[in-house]
Amino acid sequence: MRVIPLFVVLGGWLSMPAFAAEADLMMQRLADAEKKQSYQGTFVYERNGSFSSHAVWQLVDGQQSRERLLQLDGPAAEVVILNGKIQCATEDMASQVREATPWRQHQLEPEALSKWYSFQVIGESRVAGRPTVALAVRPRDQHRYGFELHLDRETSLPLKSLLLDESGQLLERFQFTHFTPGSVEPADVEGGADCEPVSLAVEQKELTSTKWRSDWLPDGFQLIDSDVRPSPASKEPVTWLSYSDGIARVSVFIEPLDGAVVEDARSQMGPTVAVSKRISTAGGDVMVTVIGEIPLGTAERIALSMRAGADQASQ
Repeated sequence: MRVIPLFVVLGGWLSMPAFAAEADLMMQRLADAEKKQSYQGTFVYERNGSFSSHAVWQLVDGQQSRERLLQLDGPAAEVVILNGKIQCATEDMASQVREATPWRQHQLEPEALSKWYSFQVIGESRVAGRPTVALAVRPRDQHRYGFELHLDRETSLPLKSLLLDESGQLLERFQFTHFTPGSVEPADVEGGADCEPVSLAVEQKELTSTKWRSDWLPDGFQLIDSDVRPSPASKEPVTWLSYSDGIARVSVFIEPLDGAVVEDARSQMGPTVAVSKRISTAGGDVMVTVIGEIPLGTAERIALSMRAGADQASQ
């Protein structure tokens, strides 16, 4: 489940070893919980001042996990996912889905993440009528955002998550308004009549070899995927590189300009930033665009670090 936070300051209480140990335990329970439990509920999603509401069902049967997400307001939209792969989606949703849906997060690895984030229990709360433990996930540097998670006492699943920028401002909110573990029927996770099959290349594959690499990445970020595809507009080859630290994810797109006149740009909508930089190379100018949920300064530094040549250096 995608994670997101609003920090509660409790002073010296946070430094007590017993609570640090409990935080590590809660993170491990969260990492283990999601793929093993059936549940259903409704949640609200807030981003850039806009709200939407959704219903979700997950049915776990042995090694198989099937999920259905249904948008409850605005244009009707739904998606059905089987073992992490999208099976069907309505037309509006199909244009948005990629290798993972925007409301989910890839498998957590708490031991690795502890190098880049600190975990701290900050108290107890109540979400959707259920007792929860509030957990702060704080970055150890200025190159990534922090989270506050409210984990269900019974299931360890996140019933509320908040994403904060480097100054502590709320960027994104995910919060259940109703949550019921267990008791999900097969019919609950079947797509409706408008849910059309979606063909996406989500299976595991070797990284596509590219001539581009980054000379600098924040500690912990590694290359997790890459590809080269023709641009829909110019048909020129566009290089795509994807990096992650285990929570945050960044995409880099590199497109030849062929003499086109374009300006550098930077923008931010909620937690998502987009930075475009014109870079000169021996083969001509290219436009490097970095998109991800990281601070603007970090995105700009990554864009300016892109180089043509050797394979991606290990971090």
